Amino acid sequence: MAAAIKPIPQVATIPIRQGRICLVTSRSGKRWVVPKGCLEPGKTAGQTALQEAWEEAGLLGVLEQEPVGSYLYEKSGNLYHVTVFVMQVTRAAARWPENSERQRSWLPPMKARLRIDRPGLRRIIRLVTAHESVTVPA
Repeated sequence: MAAAIKPIPQVATIPIRQGRICLVTSRSGKRWVVPKGCLEPGKTAGQTALQEAWEEAGLLGVLEQEPVGSYLYEKSGNLYHVTVFVMQVTRAAARWPENSERQRSWLPPMKARLRIDRPGLRRIIRLVTAHESVTVPA
């Protein structure tokens, strides 16, 4: 019997401000993604999600307490399980740790979904943005 592959845990943030979603380019610059990274020892999923949003996109904000979903994907022979949070953005810095490696773009939800190549993440973005209370801050 083949051993099951244990997925590598990651967290991602869907940053939202004024009804728009922030996407960043992957390090290669070939794809558009949301800020995402591996869980770090000693940090909660929420802390890691906030850290990735800052490092990859220069964003600060308020993270929803509960994740909005998760998805699986394979890359380089590894399986990843990504837990996704929504962040209401309160500040977008002009400079951030990875600004020389990544571009940042604010898009309406439909256009953001079209740029994302992971079906699981596209589905989560569709579900999240279907609720007006999530996409339009009070």
